[in-house]
Amino acid sequence: MTSEQKTDPVFQDINADETVTEIESLCMRCYKQGVTRLLLTKIPFFREVVLSSFCCEHCHHVDSGIQSASQHQERGVKYVLQVRNSKDMNRQVVKSEVATFEIPLLEFQQPPSRKGEVINLEGMMQNVVRDLEMFQEERRKQDATTAEKLDEFLVKFKRLISLEEAPFEIILNDPSGNSFIENPDAPKPDPNLQVTRYVRSKEQNQSLGYMADDDSIEPEDEAEVEKDEDEEVNFKNEVLTFPTNCPNCSVPCETNMKLIDIPYFKETVIMATTCEACGFRDNEVKGGTGFGDNGKKIKLRLTDPSDLSRDVLKSDTCDLNIPELELEVLSGSSGGRFTTLEGLFTQIIELFEKKMPFLTGDSANQDTKTKMKVLIDKLKKASKGELMNIHVILDDPTGNSYLQNYYAPDDDPEMEVTEYERSEEQNDHLGINDMNTENYQST
Repeated sequence: MTSEQKTDPVFQDINADETVTEIESLCMRCYKQGVTRLLLTKIPFFREVVLSSFCCEHCHHVDSGIQSASQHQERGVKYVLQVRNSKDMNRQVVKSEVATFEIPLLEFQQPPSRKGEVINLEGMMQNVVRDLEMFQEERRKQDATTAEKLDEFLVKFKRLISLEEAPFEIILNDPSGNSFIENPDAPKPDPNLQVTRYVRSKEQNQSLGYMADDDSIEPEDEAEVEKDEDEEVNFKNEVLTFPTNCPNCSVPCETNMKLIDIPYFKETVIMATTCEACGFRDNEVKGGTGFGDNGKKIKLRLTDPSDLSRDVLKSDTCDLNIPELELEVLSGSSGGRFTTLEGLFTQIIELFEKKMPFLTGDSANQDTKTKMKVLIDKLKKASKGELMNIHVILDDPTGNSYLQNYYAPDDDPEMEVTEYERSEEQNDHLGINDMNTENYQST
């Protein structure tokens, strides 16, 4: 792609000169014509969004919303939060338009809505009350019994908002993986918040617009697929290129893919994306041989700055832990990486500084910013070799992560490698329990 062919990003950073699109649309209050304003932009430290604002000059009804315009994540995400005090009610929440919101105590479930929200938990629950109270007067005239039951439910719901019935549990389930609940104790683990990333079901994939497995290939395409399978391709000696969209600006670009063999480990797929429009660069690794029979835990003590040059393959299912810094990076937070220890530290620093809006952005409180600054300063010292005698722990239930052993094939005195049997919960998280291997033949 030449410089003359460069295209402006579809979603640009927020600025005062951005163009707003205005569309006439129907007001749902008075059923007259109002105006909807749309803005395609990028929220700093977050992702691409479509902001909408509606105003009716007849009845003065106003409304606003936010819709995610970024790609769906590889896995869905489920947040289970124990709400105990006002601190929990002040947590920032990103709820996408395909997420469901549940309160098991009241047997309440809010299905996917027409718009997403970026709001705190208290505000999100108050919006539920506002929506349920809408047209309640008309409902009392038409169906008094239903209106009375709804009034009783609203009393219970408001008692939860005021924390009179605390503690209680809320569940935010998003098959697209684009929702989020803030951890106010970050970077430490949150004792009240459980985060689970899961493999989407067939029904969830269909609801997001993905094709079902049995609908993906048309009959006339089968002959072409069989023809391609007969052609011998040496993937280890070739770099494959395929078109994609830039994760940063959504402009079409290319991704390169290469299969490599890591000594004393296994085959791995490395993918690299470069966008000429915005300069974005990214790389990711995937295991090329499936899941291992056992999980693997690697523990390394840093004793010399030369340890920072060790090669690291961190899969997207691997947890990273540095106990001395009270740092834990869960699987799915940073994707797969093939780099050095120094590069891994640098990538975590970049993750905190540029991609965590509720930890270092304008919405973060001062206490959180102070804690994150201390942690980032320690990580920068570690990446420069100024902080030794700390332990780096990689815990990968698939066994697809790797840390270079300087003494290979002998044991490394500063490295401890442990293989373990996966738990039932880990197998369920990886989707292994749902795999159907009947009539499966290996070639």
